Amino acid sequence: MYQAYQQNFLDSIAHVKNNIVKDPHGERVLSGRMILKGGMVVDPYNQKEMETDIAIIADEIVEVSDVIPEEKGDVIIPCDGLLVVPGLIDAHLHLGDLFETSVQPIFEAAQDGVTMAFSPGAGNTFMAPSLLAAEVDRGIPLNIGLLLGAPNILGTMLDVEELIALFKGELAEETAAQKMTRNVFAYLNSPFIIGLKDHMGHYIMPDEKIDAIYEITSKANLMFMSHTQCPEHANRIVELSKGRKLHLAHATAPGGGTHGDPVNAMKTVMELCKLENVSAEFVTSMLRPGLGNRDGLLMTKASQQVAYDALEAGVVKILNSDGQSAATMKGFGDTRDNIPALLEIVEAGILSLQDSIATMTANVAELMTQITKNPWWSEKVGHLGVGALANVTIIDRRDKMATYTIVNGNLVAFENRIIRSGNGAGRLVSKFGTLRNLGIGHLPMFSYKND
Repeated sequence: MYQAYQQNFLDSIAHVKNNIVKDPHGERVLSGRMILKGGMVVDPYNQKEMETDIAIIADEIVEVSDVIPEEKGDVIIPCDGLLVVPGLIDAHLHLGDLFETSVQPIFEAAQDGVTMAFSPGAGNTFMAPSLLAAEVDRGIPLNIGLLLGAPNILGTMLDVEELIALFKGELAEETAAQKMTRNVFAYLNSPFIIGLKDHMGHYIMPDEKIDAIYEITSKANLMFMSHTQCPEHANRIVELSKGRKLHLAHATAPGGGTHGDPVNAMKTVMELCKLENVSAEFVTSMLRPGLGNRDGLLMTKASQQVAYDALEAGVVKILNSDGQSAATMKGFGDTRDNIPALLEIVEAGILSLQDSIATMTANVAELMTQITKNPWWSEKVGHLGVGALANVTIIDRRDKMATYTIVNGNLVAFENRIIRSGNGAGRLVSKFGTLRNLGIGHLPMFSYKND
């Protein structure tokens, strides 16, 4: 059964021949290239859907051509019969929010093809960015951005203008020490967050505090994400926005019927989503034939149809998991449902393949470009063009699973299983871009001398 691969084995595996050790890896001068060979590339941003080769050097895509000739020392990943899509961006995925003692949601997400995730911890405080920075330094397999709990950031002595200055990196260190924290790490790392999260299920803020959050997010170019399950709360949050940017999280949740008739609740929220300043997301698990997860929320067939209609009409353009289901701080879905949902939406004729893939790639990048006013997002993530970060999800349509997950040019998962050598591939995601290393995790061991 291995006959067809025998020459590849000899070229790739250390062995002994005639009492002499043959070490192909030690002898080979690697070109530095990884070539994704022969896959069906689906790249909505560049309007591409064709069999194409992709070459990667370090963390960047350097060539996209019909055929890229192989050279000695290239790493070849065979993608025949597979879909090659931009790395999936899960814009609402709870990752290590609280006490994760028995599950590993970050690694599970990478296994399921997620290359970048935004973790919206409603309980996240000013210490959360430093804690995440330490984990990034120590090694994670995907890129993570962080949203802080909205009420928590109003708990210091800083006023609104000072909080805006903080998140823009303009707050004086003396002011931070007197009015925010004595912990210099919390002060230095706070500007790296990507947004703030309101959560009516955990707390209900008064109007003046919600207005303060809008003031901060709109002027500091941060996402304002609000829990969307109760249509009454969603209406209130939208009214208080006064035209400022708002993102409605898990907008399929009203279809579970926890706060009124599920169909009417969905229709109410969908009308809000039509406003120019409002964006929204749907949970992939709730779009599947099972209508959701029983440890989350189940939609009705009728309320699910309202979601399908909104997707088809372009009212909602972003999908995510809100996972992980097994996590301590879990959402309504799971990253295991992302790829199946993307493919099933196409099979049902709701979206084209490009439009479906865009809901977890190009559309997220476009939204973040609008919010952060930083073109880095659309230039570097969410597509497979030359110059983009090499975040790639490679999918087998037959089993609806991720065959390969590539993060910043590193292979981190194969056939839905994590590869430990890829654990250092991930970065911290901020409104300014990504950071490979923040120094927090290594500071107890060493520091750098720069002069």
